[in-house]
Amino acid sequence: MDTAAATGLTFRDATDADVDALVALIESAYRGDSSRTGWTTEADILEGQRTDPEGVLAVIQAPDSRLLTVERDGAVVACCQLEHRGDHAYFGMFAVSPALQGGGLGKVIIAEAERHAHETWGVAEMHMTVISAREDLIAWYERRGYRRTGKMTPFPYGDERFGIPQRDDLQFELLVKPLAQPAQ
Repeated sequence: MDTAAATGLTFRDATDADVDALVALIESAYRGDSSRTGWTTEADILEGQRTDPEGVLAVIQAPDSRLLTVERDGAVVACCQLEHRGDHAYFGMFAVSPALQGGGLGKVIIAEAERHAHETWGVAEMHMTVISAREDLIAWYERRGYRRTGKMTPFPYGDERFGIPQRDDLQFELLVKPLAQPAQ
């Protein structure tokens, strides 16, 4: 999808009133049978919830954080978390409605998130963590300019707020992308 095809998208900060819609969106993109409509499903490796109202509200209300909400025709179709962390921004909680996945919407949203982080906070890099077993998703991010660092953090086994693992080898890998430097 090019920028012209993205017309009709509205980007805004989430508010407390968006919590239920955002939880439903995130759950639909990653968990259960509805997530299998798209390609970002984690249903084969994690059961249970992906997030909850308290987790989404915490992101909305956190200082140096925003939950970018994307609407089309008044409906929430995607979201992503941006958090200012000193010299870099963290990108997380990325979800696109399963019915709209595969059409280029994700590329538009991640580019807008990168632009916002660089212009608003002046950060030189975007960081994210991805479950290392998600090779297809990591490959998608690599095509967007992210690189694998090999730096791993453990999956929070036993904390069902993040899901119920269906395998015992889950961990997160740090992916990093340098953001465009201003023209001299």
